[in-house]
Amino acid sequence: MAEALVLLPDVMCDARLWGPQIADLSRDMAVMVAPISAGERVEEVASGLLDVLPRRFALAGVGLGAAIAMELQRRAPDRVTRLMLINASPMGETPAQAAALDPLLIKARAGRLLDATRALIPAAALYNGPYRAEIQALLDDMALGQGIDILTRQVRMMQRRRDQQSALRKIRVPTTILCGLEDAQHPVKRQSFLADLIPGARLEVLEEAGRLPMLERPEAVADAIRDWMAEPLLLR
Repeated sequence: MAEALVLLPDVMCDARLWGPQIADLSRDMAVMVAPISAGERVEEVASGLLDVLPRRFALAGVGLGAAIAMELQRRAPDRVTRLMLINASPMGETPAQAAALDPLLIKARAGRLLDATRALIPAAALYNGPYRAEIQALLDDMALGQGIDILTRQVRMMQRRRDQQSALRKIRVPTTILCGLEDAQHPVKRQSFLADLIPGARLEVLEEAGRLPMLERPEAVADAIRDWMAEPLLLR
């Protein structure tokens, strides 16, 4: 049996973000979704997850989940057997970018939680396809379920996350960088730069997809995961 697959969701999302892949891939492999809300720093969340995750596992994360995936790989390279980063950024926030997130918390505390979460994953980052409204409705429902406390913790994580570029250059496991062609927040050029940082990493660009290809192109993402899981492990 292949190693267990651990999936990490994006900001203010839960396991439903990966629902199509869980239903598809769980026929062939052990699949689990880990929460990314137990702390105000990426390092704190990663440390907590390592206490409960399998001894060795394949790891895929999207957005903020990808930032935590990079930290997990940095902390426990002997436990992460392969890595998939989806619409990810290896860089920390600049002071200006970090400060720009504070007004979102003010909005949320004033009763405008959805306005805040829609700014984190804006409509412009989603593919303008036939299911865009349904995807937005799911994002809103997940955000309401997470609530203001989790939004606060995750915004603090984003503001304080470290630059991972030097750690990525040391990765020696099968790595796929997956991105949506229509994601305005994570353009393909930046995803290509990310892939170039990691020895042997493969870049896969999905058309008709944006920030959340697991919902926009669910079958394509499941296929990409299967291909990645089938890659031979590298000798260290």
